[in-house]
Amino acid sequence: MLYSCDKYFLSKAGKPTNWEDGGWGAWDEAELPEPEEEESASKNQKNYWLQDCVLSLSPTNDLMVIANEQKAVFLVSKWKHSDQGKEEMQYAVGWSGSLNVEEGECVSSVLCIPLASQKRSSTGRPDWTCIVVGFTSGYVRFYTESGVLLLAQLLNEDPVLQLKCRTYEIPRHPGVTEQNEELSILYPAAIVTIDGFSLFQSLRACRNQVARAAASGNENVQPPPLAYKKWGLQDVDTIVDHASIGIMTLCPFDQMKTASNIGGYNAAIKNSPPAMSQYVTVGSNPFTGFFFALEGSSQPLLSHVALAVASKLTSALFHAASGWLGWKSKHEEEPAQKQKPKVEPATPLAVRFGLPDSRRHGERICLSPCNTLAAVTDDFGRVILLDVTRGLAVRMWKGYRDAEVGWIQTVEDLHERETEKVDYSPFGNAQCPSRVAQFLVIYAPRRGILEVWSTQQGPRVGAFNVGKHCRLLYPGYKIMGLNNVTSQGWQPQTYQICLVDPVAGSVKTVHVPFHFALSDKKSERAKDMHLVKKLNVLLKAKASDPDSIEAEAKELILDIKYPATKKQALESILTSERVPLSSLTNITQTLMDNLEKQELECVDEGLLQFCANKLKLLHLYELVSKLNSQSIQEDTKPSENDLAKLLRLEEKDFQRLQTLLENYKKENTQTSVQFADENDDVLSVKMFLEYLEYEKDVINVKNMEDSKYVALGNFFFWKCLCGESSAEEMCHALESAGFSPQVLLSLLLNLWLSREKDILEKQDSTSCLYTMLSLLSKMKVAIDESWDTQSVSPWWQQMRTACIQSENNAAALLSAHVGNSVTAQIIDSVTEKKFSQIIVGSDTESWEALSLDAEYWQLLLKQLEDCLILQTLLHSQVSKRPKKVSSLQTEPLGRISVKKLLEGGKGGIADTVAKWVFKQGFNPLVLNLAQHRNNTESTEEAAELHTNIFLEEPEADEGLETILELLQLAYQQFPCSLELDVLHAHCCWEYVVQWNKDPEEACFLIRSIDHLRCIINAHVQHGIALMMWNTFIVKRLSSATYLMDKVGKAPKDRLCRRDVGMGDTAMTAFLGCCSDLLQTLLEADVSSDEMQAPVLDTEDAWMSVEGPVSIVELALEQKRIHYPLVEHQFVLCTILYAIMRFSLKSVKPLSLFDSKGKNAFFKDLTSIQLLPSGDMDQSVLSIRQQAFLQVTDKEVLASQLLILAGQRLAFSLLHVQTKESVELLARLPPTLCTWLKAMDPQELQNVEVPIATTAKLINRVIENLPENHGQYSLALNLIEAVEAISS
Repeated sequence: MLYSCDKYFLSKAGKPTNWEDGGWGAWDEAELPEPEEEESASKNQKNYWLQDCVLSLSPTNDLMVIANEQKAVFLVSKWKHSDQGKEEMQYAVGWSGSLNVEEGECVSSVLCIPLASQKRSSTGRPDWTCIVVGFTSGYVRFYTESGVLLLAQLLNEDPVLQLKCRTYEIPRHPGVTEQNEELSILYPAAIVTIDGFSLFQSLRACRNQVARAAASGNENVQPPPLAYKKWGLQDVDTIVDHASIGIMTLCPFDQMKTASNIGGYNAAIKNSPPAMSQYVTVGSNPFTGFFFALEGSSQPLLSHVALAVASKLTSALFHAASGWLGWKSKHEEEPAQKQKPKVEPATPLAVRFGLPDSRRHGERICLSPCNTLAAVTDDFGRVILLDVTRGLAVRMWKGYRDAEVGWIQTVEDLHERETEKVDYSPFGNAQCPSRVAQFLVIYAPRRGILEVWSTQQGPRVGAFNVGKHCRLLYPGYKIMGLNNVTSQGWQPQTYQICLVDPVAGSVKTVHVPFHFALSDKKSERAKDMHLVKKLNVLLKAKASDPDSIEAEAKELILDIKYPATKKQALESILTSERVPLSSLTNITQTLMDNLEKQELECVDEGLLQFCANKLKLLHLYELVSKLNSQSIQEDTKPSENDLAKLLRLEEKDFQRLQTLLENYKKENTQTSVQFADENDDVLSVKMFLEYLEYEKDVINVKNMEDSKYVALGNFFFWKCLCGESSAEEMCHALESAGFSPQVLLSLLLNLWLSREKDILEKQDSTSCLYTMLSLLSKMKVAIDESWDTQSVSPWWQQMRTACIQSENNAAALLSAHVGNSVTAQIIDSVTEKKFSQIIVGSDTESWEALSLDAEYWQLLLKQLEDCLILQTLLHSQVSKRPKKVSSLQTEPLGRISVKKLLEGGKGGIADTVAKWVFKQGFNPLVLNLAQHRNNTESTEEAAELHTNIFLEEPEADEGLETILELLQLAYQQFPCSLELDVLHAHCCWEYVVQWNKDPEEACFLIRSIDHLRCIINAHVQHGIALMMWNTFIVKRLSSATYLMDKVGKAPKDRLCRRDVGMGDTAMTAFLGCCSDLLQTLLEADVSSDEMQAPVLDTEDAWMSVEGPVSIVELALEQKRIHYPLVEHQFVLCTILYAIMRFSLKSVKPLSLFDSKGKNAFFKDLTSIQLLPSGDMDQSVLSIRQQAFLQVTDKEVLASQLLILAGQRLAFSLLHVQTKESVELLARLPPTLCTWLKAMDPQELQNVEVPIATTAKLINRVIENLPENHGQYSLALNLIEAVEAISS
């Protein structure tokens, strides 16, 4: 269940598009059109589910609780990307389950109360949210966000009707009584109020107890008891809802009036009015009842807090089956549940007065934020506004059956206060306190309408058409635990009221500007808002003449009085896609002219500057569009020789560059940025104005997505890069408009690097980039005048940084060549000018200008060329995959950049190639073959390797030549990083890492060991093998050993998956690989004495790499193994493999070793362990002899060979189907057909076995099987089938 978050916002521009009405003030005459009736009753039933639920949303929007009967779900807010790519808040399930503890009890009310943090660094912010749940059994229970029960209270044995909360608010005026925080609980005939401070401390203590119990398991801190008051409400027939008004003090007149009413004219009057807590109830007889409880008339009761926290937590979640105390056993809980805690009696409290209406039954009451008004709904479809201070009904709305109500309190923004020229009211001074307005929100589900009314006697200021199945949520509280100090700091982001729509799956909040509380007939601001609304309607009209829109828009915007509203109206016009550019310019110019005609002191400087800035941007847009539309006469396209000279490259270097780019184009099949519009240079005025902003005569580009950044650069420069527009005129126009060269360079490079595919198709685009870059470099402040050749220019560093970060390596390499050439040209001109001043008339052509920037360019060019070659290799693929491909091998490889390689550490390049090798899945010998081809002296060895690869994988030969050529080129570029041992080490590690993700793919582990065996240097081979053993192998091998020892035979598939994490077939291959790994480790240990450890070098261009330590470096740091211990472990692996391979029974592998041998298994292979001596216990020898006899048992061997013959025959008949094989299959006995179909030919090491050889094998099986053996008849049928095939 997911909910997105949305808003209904009564903005200053009027109401949103779905706020339908005929115009300002039209609500006074007619109602909004009601939505159409639902199509079917089933649809009604489907959408009304939320009406049956108990619902609560935290005021901080971070937690929602939905409960129905015993079940509940806690939804937590998370920021996620929507389908449109924008981040939005959504609600996801954080916990769900049953909350009932007592039998038959149901949830009747829920509150989500955020509790304030006590940390100094986050004072005033919410720390966590407590969920308070009331039940029909009378219990009130408190939970954390994760469903852990903190405490439970039985304060009354009647069902809980309603939970309400009051949190601290700073009094607006000195005379207003400060209200304490409290939680009020309504029962059918009683009301319980829990002191907020006491509750806050208890909840914190209980939550801390949960943390301590989870951490230590033995602490049990008793939290402080809850302080509460319990009043028995008398003289009322029924009560369904209540409102706790808080503490009030009567004025002397009201005090005397009340005393006279109660005690007569002889009643004594106290000197100081008593403080009273006021409660208002709704129900029947009376319809609304007013109760007053004198402070001090009843002492607070102290409740024992029933902790739901065990000293030892067995689960983080609380379940009903666990019992409400949480730490007792199930049998001990039952009597404790039946014996309920003692319930304190209530203090009687008679109704003081009420609104008697015997026929009217109240349903809900909702107190306003200022505690002076309350809205009451009844069963007659009325909404009644009460003045709770005077006890009077001051207003009534009709026609709102089943209505839900809430309040919005809006504080005036002092900056927007109306100030008339002659205004002597206290509110005319902007330094006076802000005014506060109260708005009543009514949701009428029968009509599907949400209305906002100004109180007390104000008009309806807003209405929305919404669904008929929504729920209006008005918590009426904020964050508990604040006081007059902490609440003045950081203001929490809380909502006042929201609407939950189950059909749309959204939560919508309502915001009302303060000025809606002003008179809608006389307010100038209201008039302005009406004009803005009228303007919005005009801009959204479908069929309208642009000239008429322009004329009417001018009239409307000039009629608006307030500058802020004028600016808002102009923004609406500029963001409209229906208004043409000429009209936008004319409207903005008209408004600016009007402002300039006014007196200087009356003109709003901010609005005038805003108009001037937008006008400049509109003129710039018009100029750029004009330049893009003017096609210039195309010059002759530069030849390859011209381009080589432009880039200052020798002919052979230029040819090499072209070859690299052609290879890259062939292998690079990934899509690039595509533009939907046919005209690449088109950008709407709306987007143009949205992307740019003016500040102090300088144009800045706003922070935005890369695609939008590219679109802006596309609008400015693409025509210039294609040679279809004048680069000089464009650069001059942009510089004159206020663009800095650095911003223009950033836009140009982003465009160039993002449109790599188009650039590679247009050869002349490189010369155009040269022209553009030269023009930008000549702009003022592009290159600092103080720059000399021995310092790094920030201008060129900006360009190099963009190339380093780009993943489009071909475009980056071309732009780096252009940047290097332009830099050299500027350096030459600077140097020539300097030398001409020093030595007049001397020959300077033989001098070569040296520059630090030039050195950095040469380094970057080498890095980008290496990166391009590597990326080309990573894009290449074998044309035909030899076997079925794992899902892990189909995941796409990420693109690389110079920055990624520099941050990848010394092993980053080899690791990248290893990932590509894993995706391709070809033979490890391919890597050796490419290396041998580079070495001209080993041509015969290379031919032999090629033959071996072709024999092992005949289908792998297709498309291998291209990969070999690219590998050779990569080896030449990276002689150190892609040294053969280093590459095999990384491939070995990559395969074993991927195998660990999916142990069922045993071929990954096999291929990993193949790469391990290809490592020539024994030191590297030893270290990699030992790391593989410690990281991935030993734990699974230990599990497999103990499993096989426990069952005493080859375990079934289900047990293998449960204990080892792989099936029986995969485990057989795994055990064989373990033997191979240990064998390789032993051989490497012996060979390492005969050779030196390798020296790991790095190419000069990549000396500055930083990042994690490479696998090879870690391998060389490994300690030497203890040879006898590895041999001992190898023996165990061989035995385990034999048990699985031959499905041996009655063999416990650990029983074949004595106690010393058992203790030595799975220990660190570099440690010294006590190993078995030559003298072996006779009992152990006896067990070994029995196991050996089982292995050599002819019957067992014959059964295994029969399976082998069946696999070969199944491959011939079922997997290589011909007409003859289908006919033969039809003639075979059904039993034999079923048995053959159960065979798995994939286990075969060699499928190309002659049928005559298989026939000899079956004859040998028949010789070794007794006639009474269960498989003897199957072997006879099998030999007949083989003879039929051979004939």
